[in-house]
Amino acid sequence: MKLISLSLAFLFSATLITKSHSQNNIQSLIEYKDSTNSFVEVFGMASSTSRTPFWIQTNQFGIVPKTGPAGSINIQLEQFWSLNGGEKKNKWRIGGGIQAVGNMGKDAKFLLPQVHGSLRFKNWELFVGRRKQWIGLADSTLGTGSYVWSGNAIPIPKVQIGTIGFVSVPLTKGWISFNTFYSEGMFENSRPITSKLKLHQKAFYLRIGKTSSKFKLYGGFNHQVQWGGNSPYETIDGKMPTGFGNYVNLVIGRSGDANVGRENYFDNHNRVGNHLGTVDMAMEIETYSNSWFFYRQNIYEDGSLFALKNVADGLNGIRFRSKNFYGSNFSIYEANIEFLYTKSQGGSEFNYGDLDAPRGILGRDNYFNNTQVRDGWSYYDRTIGTPFITPTSDTQWKYPKYADSFTSNNRVSVFHIGLKGTLLQKVIWSTKLSYSSNEGTYDAPFASKPTQFSGLITMQGKINLFGGTILKGSVAADLGELYQDTYGFTLGLRKEGLLSR
Repeated sequence: MKLISLSLAFLFSATLITKSHSQNNIQSLIEYKDSTNSFVEVFGMASSTSRTPFWIQTNQFGIVPKTGPAGSINIQLEQFWSLNGGEKKNKWRIGGGIQAVGNMGKDAKFLLPQVHGSLRFKNWELFVGRRKQWIGLADSTLGTGSYVWSGNAIPIPKVQIGTIGFVSVPLTKGWISFNTFYSEGMFENSRPITSKLKLHQKAFYLRIGKTSSKFKLYGGFNHQVQWGGNSPYETIDGKMPTGFGNYVNLVIGRSGDANVGRENYFDNHNRVGNHLGTVDMAMEIETYSNSWFFYRQNIYEDGSLFALKNVADGLNGIRFRSKNFYGSNFSIYEANIEFLYTKSQGGSEFNYGDLDAPRGILGRDNYFNNTQVRDGWSYYDRTIGTPFITPTSDTQWKYPKYADSFTSNNRVSVFHIGLKGTLLQKVIWSTKLSYSSNEGTYDAPFASKPTQFSGLITMQGKINLFGGTILKGSVAADLGELYQDTYGFTLGLRKEGLLSR
């Protein structure tokens, strides 16, 4: 938490630095560009059971139903406009986007996974609303997703200020860059146990090395807090601590202050709110023909990481990308290998402290569960973080519910491979193959250690329809003891570029 406090102070200092160190006559020639993604897509899916296979419905920002068969219409519109021209070259821009999804079938729903507006100045942005986001140093395409914020749940509405990618630190000539944000959000009120729950979130990452450097180092952290809502557990009159004093406490990761509000024993001896995140490090090596990205995410939910008790836990990954591939009938130009481990959790013991251990015994971290926030690190019954820490609702068909907590399975190990390439020069294919071992929780371990395989193969290519349309399809399977054995497929059409720049 001391690391978070120091980094936060740097974050606030960094937000004040928006003037480039370049000379004015050079800076005026820089044109700031914003990428957009507008499309319309229709697809259908079916499976051998009523359950949608794991890799079809996970890490899809909550838009693919867990049950099938189903059909879907997905429309996204996004655009940015310059607020000035001439030599200023788009320093100020305004924009926004909306994505609407209509699912038809057993789990019929109308969703708005993205509704946001943005004001941008150079490489800084203030945005309000729901927007897709990946947080952490990890591969977001072929991997399993960042441990704490994977893209598995529908985006949470929030207000955020931060950078757009990495921004050079003044006077370093691009050798040191940072990427940061600070945001406040709100969870849904239809949660099973809590209500009016708030989200505090921030992240800060440094990069050593220019964009063009062959060798780059990365490091940083992200920090999330669920706080200020209503809960029937470990609260006074069913309310969690609120107020400015407690907000300061949760921002810096400090225990509750008995002189602020009406905190109870739980808040004073733990933290204000449910804290979680990762401390990340990565290394990137680029050559003329390929690039390698090595990353590690270290997990924290209490002091176990600071005490080096849960260092075995975390996400480890290697991503390879080929920059040069030459129209062969079959190629692999991108690969990802990951290993996720969450079984340690600092050991099986935890207490607040006694005469034998005045600082307490830090263990039994119980990832994504919390004593006050019993519906856990979730949004609309989907895990916000890695989908391999499963909601109890996904596994209770075979394994009994773990009290009234969000997940009954947070002690897992996962080996994962993702590949991407071309087939017959025109078809893009990709695959995700995952094998997991699952032990439940320390409080309610599974009687056995069920293993699970989940796999996915997708293919897509352009066809001459409506002036150029992408035809895409996939097949997937779940085989093992954690989920019901299931086979499924999807088939869809996607038309991109609805809005011209």
